[in-house]
Amino acid sequence: MLSPVFILTLFLLLFTPHTPRQSVQEDVYKERRETMVQRTIESRGVREEAVLEAMRTVRRHLFVPPKLAAQAYADNPLPIGHEQTISQPYIVAYMTEVIKPNDKMKVLEIGTGSGYQAAVLAEIVREVYTIEIVPEHGKAAAKRLEQLGYDNVHVKIGDGYQGWEEHAPYDAIVVTAGAEQVPPPLLQQLKEGGRMVIPVGPPNMVQSLLLIQKKKGKAITRDLMPVVFVPFTRSEKN
Repeated sequence: MLSPVFILTLFLLLFTPHTPRQSVQEDVYKERRETMVQRTIESRGVREEAVLEAMRTVRRHLFVPPKLAAQAYADNPLPIGHEQTISQPYIVAYMTEVIKPNDKMKVLEIGTGSGYQAAVLAEIVREVYTIEIVPEHGKAAAKRLEQLGYDNVHVKIGDGYQGWEEHAPYDAIVVTAGAEQVPPPLLQQLKEGGRMVIPVGPPNMVQSLLLIQKKKGKAITRDLMPVVFVPFTRSEKN
């Protein structure tokens, strides 16, 4: 006769939904993240260990549409709906590294999208304030980030051009959409000595990824590389 303990154990093994499959998937994704970091990020010059560890940790497949999960760790942007994309992993890592993040920083992000860049930042810095103009993306990202335990990320739905003055000044600002010019409110909300990384140029064309440092109230600008980002969207009333 089978013991009650054996029967209970067998029942749990047979009828606990999806656990073995999910574990296998997570192992596969972990390996893919490690490969992604080694082959497409570290090999291209990103060296800051905190950034590399954040890229290894954040599960990008949870920030893309489920049908694209298998493509999540390829080094390319992916569509997330409403004519928006999730940036390619290398660009996310590079933009994170150039702001020189640390655990005492408060960072403003413009363009939450699915929340991936915010999650990467949140692994390193003290607080992330992020603004998304598309309500569907903003609400979904806020819920996703909360479910994943990122209680140091604060999401606002609105026009990122105006920044988030209530919580300024910021140690750094990361803009994930191509602007035709640097929004003056963002520069005003950047702390003295702070860094902003932003793609600037005509919409739907090659733009320049700029690193802006605020020194004595003035913007010291360095052109980092050519990039192509989705356009910086404004609200209709502006």
